Amino acid sequence: MNLEKTIENIEKTADSYIDPELVSTIVYDNYTLGTNDFNSLNEYGIQKDDSYAKKVLKVLEKENVFINLGMLTFAPVINECDIYSTEDCTIQLTAEEFEKYGHLKDKYFGILFSKNSQDYVIGVCDLCGCKIDACFRELEDTDDALIKKIKEIINDKII
Repeated sequence: MNLEKTIENIEKTADSYIDPELVSTIVYDNYTLGTNDFNSLNEYGIQKDDSYAKKVLKVLEKENVFINLGMLTFAPVINECDIYSTEDCTIQLTAEEFEKYGHLKDKYFGILFSKNSQDYVIGVCDLCGCKIDACFRELEDTDDALIKKIKEIINDKII
């Protein structure tokens, strides 16, 4: 994986679901959320003229970084999940899958890179990082329709 190219790829297509300059979020070791405004960071060796991808890479040397790939919303009764990403889609879920994932209403989904690594896990973050209980939650790797679709979106973005 070319991490810099992957970040650039995600950033250049993110404007359909989030401001591209806010696509990354610091996630501390206890999974609580830090800032998503990498342009205002003065630490981590960041220079004003660094590209957005370079800023993310510099932060990643010392912090875990979540990269947002879209948003999930769920429609009860009809057991659907709407995915807003570079291409919006609706996934029909079984009753069991809706029971399993329906609580993730209005969450960002994406990949969390471990600090100083290209290792990542798939998960969700709260839309508002300012909530007292805002955090990253890893998603279980299953063959459920929702997880398959999220993996498809991720694989399309990784270079």
